[in-house]
Order: sequence, then C-alpha cells, then structure tokens
Amino acid sequence: MRIPAHSVCTAIRDDIVSGVFDRGSRLTEEVLARRYGVSRVPVREALRTLESEGFVVTRRHAGACVAEPTEQEAADLLEVRMLLEPLGAARAAQRRTEAHLKVLRGLVRLGQERVRRGDGEDLRSLGGWFHETLAQASGSPGLIALLTQLRHKIAWMYAVDQPARPAESWAERGAIVDAVARGDADRARALAVQHAERAAAAHRLRRPARPGRPGSGPAPSRVSTSQHPVHIAGVRH
Repeated sequence: MRIPAHSVCTAIRDDIVSGVFDRGSRLTEEVLARRYGVSRVPVREALRTLESEGFVVTRRHAGACVAEPTEQEAADLLEVRMLLEPLGAARAAQRRTEAHLKVLRGLVRLGQERVRRGDGEDLRSLGGWFHETLAQASGSPGLIALLTQLRHKIAWMYAVDQPARPAESWAERGAIVDAVARGDADRARALAVQHAERAAAAHRLRRPARPGRPGSGPAPSRVSTSQHPVHIAGVRH
C-alpha cells in the first residue's frame, strides 16, 4: 500500500499549524517518515508542496525547515483574506446550491443555539465550518484553494479571541446567508466585508517559541520517538 503524498502533507501541515514543529526547526525526511509511518518518498513530495505553500523553506546546509514568517507577512495574510472572503460571499450569492444553503443555515442555527446556552466550546469550530462552506458555495476551485490555504496559515500565525458579542457575530453570519439565498451579491459582499473587519480585530499574533520556554527546542528531538500514523481511510490497497 502506498500512502498518498497529500495525506502526509496534511499531517505535516497540521503539526506545523498546531506548533508541534517550532518555526525554524529542521524537518528531516528520516524523522518524518518514522513519525508518520511512511516511506521517505511521500515525505519528500509533501515537503515540496509545503514549501510552495510557504510553510517550509529549504536552507543551505540545513535542508527543509519550518518557515519563520515576519509580522508584515502575517499582517498581509489577514488583509488578503479580508479581500477574498467578501469575493467568495458575492460568488456564493450567484452560484450556491440548495445543499449549500441548507448547511449554512444549519450552522447558523447551531451557532446561535450555542450562544443562547452559553456553550462557547464549539463556536470556533462552527465558525470555521461556516466560512469553509461559504467558500465552497462560491463554485470557484481557485478561490476555494486560496481561502483554504489562508485559513491554515492564519491559524498558524495567530491566536483568535472569542468575540466579545458572539450573538452579533452569528447574526452577521445569518445576514450573509440571507443575502446569499436572495442572490444579492452586492449585499453579501458588503456584509462579509463588515464581518471580516470585526473578526480581524480578534486576532493576536503568536510569538515563536524561544529556548527555555515550553514547546521550544528542535522538533526532531521531540517527535522522533513517537508514532503518528497517517490517516489512510479510502487509500487503495
């Protein structure tokens, strides 16, 4: 059985985003292959993909390393997302399906129910699913891919505070869905701009781990003794 490189890529990316691998730490093919229970071939392919996405850089005499984005690069990502998400909402108003609307409305109902019950544990995940579905409803593969990559990189670079008024945040999402359902692209775009601007204010830049702080140190020494098999559901034998 050959594990697809995209499955290995997803696993490595998730570990970079979650902080398992510190910024600047080396990513050796041997250690990664052992960690994920695969050969070095899909690891090598995955590292090339992650380099094209900006998560990995290749350094002379060091090989593949986790990238170390600057504060300006992080700020640029938020600005780009604030431009693309409204475009996605406008496209969704023109191209969404009834299935998309059903999921979007269901997510808004769930979010509003959680807010009313004071149960904020699931709100961040529900918000992520909402924006992922809204992007899917745009019917634009290129835009969907860009927004997905932006979400991964922003989650890597920023911690996000819960909104001070979560009910307002979900009311905004509900209004976006209403505009999408009516096919009102201009209204959907304007509401998405407002929502994205408010959401950006809740983002706090993560500080890279430093020596002596929890979670710091070279990644290989922290992961080389563990096994993290890649999820291979659906892979053909």
